[in-house]
Amino acid sequence: MDSARYFTLADFEPAARAVLPHAVFEYIASAAGEGGTARENDEAFGRIRLRPRVLRETGAPDTRLNLFHAELAHPILLAPTAYQRLSHPEGEIATVRGAGATGAVFTLSTSGTASIEEVMAEAVAPVWFLLYWQSDRGFNRELVERVTAAGAGALCVTVDTPVLGDRSRQDRAGFALPSDLVTPHLHDRNCGLREGRDPGIRAPLTWRDIEWLRSFCKLPLILKGILDPADAALAAEAGADGIIVSNHGGRNLDTLPATIDALPAVVERLAGRIPVLLDGGVRRGTDVFKALALGARAVLIGRPYVHALAVGGAAGVAHCVRLLRRELELTMALCGRATLTEVDRSALW
Repeated sequence: MDSARYFTLADFEPAARAVLPHAVFEYIASAAGEGGTARENDEAFGRIRLRPRVLRETGAPDTRLNLFHAELAHPILLAPTAYQRLSHPEGEIATVRGAGATGAVFTLSTSGTASIEEVMAEAVAPVWFLLYWQSDRGFNRELVERVTAAGAGALCVTVDTPVLGDRSRQDRAGFALPSDLVTPHLHDRNCGLREGRDPGIRAPLTWRDIEWLRSFCKLPLILKGILDPADAALAAEAGADGIIVSNHGGRNLDTLPATIDALPAVVERLAGRIPVLLDGGVRRGTDVFKALALGARAVLIGRPYVHALAVGGAAGVAHCVRLLRRELELTMALCGRATLTEVDRSALW
């Protein structure tokens, strides 16, 4: 990959469009309804203004943080995305190598095309695992115990997808998963996968199920897909160690608020009880900075690094993270903030 071609995360998207099959690109880009939520995720960051401070002794900005008992080099995490071998022959293996090269947490999906054991064999930075709830509780428990034994650093649970939303963009493109695509964690549970509509057989997930998971899960438990402050409070009461404010990248339900707009009320309601992370619309270092200023401990990116994976494999993923981290460091320096703990609401206009 010629990294000199890519100056921002946005540069990866047209390059990925040029190399990916049309239907695969449309699957990655797909959003629910008319795509309003996905657009709002991006545009809402632009409405927030920064408040720079000058003549402060910042030195080289320090982006380190401690999150769920792990020391991280920066607050930029790679969100779980399914079927990465559609984008690159090495799929999640390339992604975890790119993540390791930059000290980024990588979250492997239940619908991944590499197993947790294969990914952990390549990992030099923390790896989390995303659980898509299945109807069989025994299967869920076996999978959680499997990823725990493999060395995963945390368990995320998708809580915003009782059903998949209307993704007409990918349907118009005729997207369907190849018959030979393997999802190692689901085995023979790929009901509906050939049509690309359903990552396994799922029963509705409830708070009782979260409490059941908490009863035996030894990993930090993070609920992904919370927007309402009341649900955030219930998550803490159910024993969650953290939450991810997310609207699933706008892929399930249209006309939802942008995640950056939902974040402040969630942070206020939790009042520091558990860490809050943000997923959705992060494309520039200023976006990372704004999310941290509004109370997020870290952010996750999805589509940008999948585009980077498509054009450059592990090197593309690493370059994507480095670009975003460099922009964050520049923003911190220009706003007079030396450490992440100094990035708070006073950094916003």
